[in-house]
Amino acid sequence: MRNVTLKMAVLGALSFVATETYAAGFVALSASPTGSAYINCYNANRVVPPATADDVKGNFGSFPIASTLQPSTTVNSTCFVAKPTFESTAPISGYTSIGSRTSNILGDAGNTIGTLVDRVWRNATNDTCIFGTRVTMINADHDSSTAGTQYFEVNDIARGGFSSSGTVNVAYTIFSTTGNTSPLYRVGRTFTSVQHRARAYNTATNQQVNGTGYLDLPTIGGSSTLAINGVNSPIDATTTASASAAQQDAQVNSNWVDFTADTVFADDDGSTNALSGYTYIQASCNATDPSTWVKTGAIRLRQTAQENTTFKEIAIDGYAPPGATVP
Repeated sequence: MRNVTLKMAVLGALSFVATETYAAGFVALSASPTGSAYINCYNANRVVPPATADDVKGNFGSFPIASTLQPSTTVNSTCFVAKPTFESTAPISGYTSIGSRTSNILGDAGNTIGTLVDRVWRNATNDTCIFGTRVTMINADHDSSTAGTQYFEVNDIARGGFSSSGTVNVAYTIFSTTGNTSPLYRVGRTFTSVQHRARAYNTATNQQVNGTGYLDLPTIGGSSTLAINGVNSPIDATTTASASAAQQDAQVNSNWVDFTADTVFADDDGSTNALSGYTYIQASCNATDPSTWVKTGAIRLRQTAQENTTFKEIAIDGYAPPGATVP
């Protein structure tokens, strides 16, 4: 009887979360999605040439986004929540900050190549929390073994510890108004970050369309232990990108939430999005000390070799729901 009561209480809390957040711009992300482990965010309703419309939604960062198409609460608004007055403020009223961490993102030589802000806010009335993450990349080399400056490109931000959370709600916002922030293209309930490449990045025409075999929403399949799936080799600007079906799938893993963006100080395709959007995950929590919620490797930054790079993951400690297990 006790177990039944507990399950009903958890379901009730999750139902409250879903009802509360739809109006605020949050979107429900199932623990057991079908068809794809991912859902579209900024990428929703993307128009692919040769259609007459030119809203290609940046093609996962490969094509410049026009100022009139930047995400907002009224334009390209899927998963987008109105920004609060301050980054330290929760995106939904009723939540109070209970934890904040700032971590240096380190290159292979131990040098700082960026910073990650990790926050958690709690609503004591319904015992739900919002976990927030933002990345800022700087002008610094992450690969000392290669001549020149190699900029680490954050194509995905993955957060672990949500296997007991059931359906969570996800969103993002953008604080910068200077056009140097990547929107959130998609989000998945998976450990696996799936590579996305344009056909090529030498011309605007090629940058707008997907490479051969590349999917906006990867199919379900593959290995749940695979951190990055795709073609692990650099590609120059003129080579046509191609991937197999097996390189475009991801297994559902309810313990993880994976955000796909395109954050890098200077991109091979010519763009600059040094800031990530502020990503949010809303899930059940409790009144225990949030300092005990910090887990080793709870946040993973993935470079998925969108252009002239190879796969790389940087693991950073971060907040996870109380009692969570990572990985």
